[in-house]
Amino acid sequence: MDTTSTTSTSLVVLEAFDSPMRAEIAKSILDCAGIFCTLHGEYLSTIYSIGAFPTRLMVRPEDLDEARRLLEER
Repeated sequence: MDTTSTTSTSLVVLEAFDSPMRAEIAKSILDCAGIFCTLHGEYLSTIYSIGAFPTRLMVRPEDLDEARRLLEER
């Protein structure tokens, strides 16, 4: 049984988006590839003006290169 928890693992910013919709699309691509990711700030970016609080797509450091490769193909 794997006892590692994604909540105890530090995450890094893969990309920051001005549009929560674009962030959700990128997240979906990574989810479909089986890469754990989460969005931070998606609610703030819908309340405040564009660019004030970008939505950050976060991944585990060990998934960073593969996640970048997948998003470059989009």
